[in-house]
Amino acid sequence: MVKITGIVGSPRKGGNTEFLVNSALKAAEELGVETEIIYLGSAEIEPCIACDICKSTGECAIYDDMSDILAKIGSSHGLIIGSPVYFGSVTSQLKMLIDRSRPLRMDFKLKNIVGGAISVGGSRNGGQETTISAIHQFMLIHDMLIVGDGAPLAHYGGTGVGVSIENMGSDETGLETSRNLGRRVAELASVINTE
Repeated sequence: MVKITGIVGSPRKGGNTEFLVNSALKAAEELGVETEIIYLGSAEIEPCIACDICKSTGECAIYDDMSDILAKIGSSHGLIIGSPVYFGSVTSQLKMLIDRSRPLRMDFKLKNIVGGAISVGGSRNGGQETTISAIHQFMLIHDMLIVGDGAPLAHYGGTGVGVSIENMGSDETGLETSRNLGRRVAELASVINTE
């Protein structure tokens, strides 16, 4: 069974990023894939300390929730990562995951996993594309396969606008681009992993 994992990079639950990542995962499920969601805001994640132990052991020397998160990511066929815009980029929670993902890169465990990005800003041009670009850089460094929303709306992935969850439900463009992204990740992951 093809598995798509969604990662909510927001420090809070029940917000706009979670809403759009869940929308993407529901659209992916419609194509028959299994999904799982990870909330970084409720995870215990310490920052990377550049000890380089992972270079020799392939494992991180910090014992927190990252080992479980990395195992879930590494067993996925697709990843949908969402972050609100924080000063034009990802949240500190997501940046810690990115920095601590180095053990997966030691032998390119994420190679050919399909990836897509979602971002939410306070206005239509509120830094969503630069935030998505940061997520795409993470994916490229891991040699993942990146998809956009597959439509002429956003190109880079799911791009939402909303200050509160009430705004998000009425952002048709954000919802459509996120759903399209979920379908694209599921489609390509299914093509690659169907024998």
